[in-house]
Amino acid sequence: MKTIAIIGGSYGIGNAIAKEMSQSNQVITMCRSNLDKLDNHQHYQNDVLADQLPEIESLNGLVYCPGSINLKPFKRFKLDDFKSDFEINVLGAVKVIQHYLRALANGNGSVVMFSTVASQMGMPFHASIASSKSAVEGLAKSLAAEFANQIRFNVVAPTVTDTPLAQKLLKNDKQKELMKERHPLKHYLQPEKVSKLVTYLLSDDASAISGQVFTIDAGLVTIKT
Repeated sequence: MKTIAIIGGSYGIGNAIAKEMSQSNQVITMCRSNLDKLDNHQHYQNDVLADQLPEIESLNGLVYCPGSINLKPFKRFKLDDFKSDFEINVLGAVKVIQHYLRALANGNGSVVMFSTVASQMGMPFHASIASSKSAVEGLAKSLAAEFANQIRFNVVAPTVTDTPLAQKLLKNDKQKELMKERHPLKHYLQPEKVSKLVTYLLSDDASAISGQVFTIDAGLVTIKT
């Protein structure tokens, strides 16, 4: 049984990953909210940006899920918006990974972080989040090279996913239908679709995969119909 730490597992994609991984692994979740008990599960209610992280001797997998969707015209962004998005998406990941480096090395670990399709194709109003998530991709590739014989690092870049974080984009039936039509495959994502990919990247079947960014986008980035 592997030990998997999930940062931000209270809802959305993180919660879907926690539920799936707990079926056959020991799962440790850390987030600001309380979390219903799962099988093979230990939960820490904390703010990973502000609080001290618990000690873990050995980790086989680490998933960093916290993120943000801060969308508005560039001229309305303040510098603090960029700083806040960077802290959540990048500096939080740096803090967590540095803290658990030894545990991950002990467990021949695998790390999965999250980016966005907006880092791969230009989208209006995405300047802040695209900047931060592009940094996440660069961080993962650099760490994959630095720890190549010890720890694997990969990134998942989803399109819009039906989670509380995306509520403003999917707040009524009309918006949901428009979002489906925007994607060549005529749907957006459910959290469980993303969790399946993360589960694979944490598995032994993906032992030859590191330093990669996996787009899961219902055809948005590369298909034109």
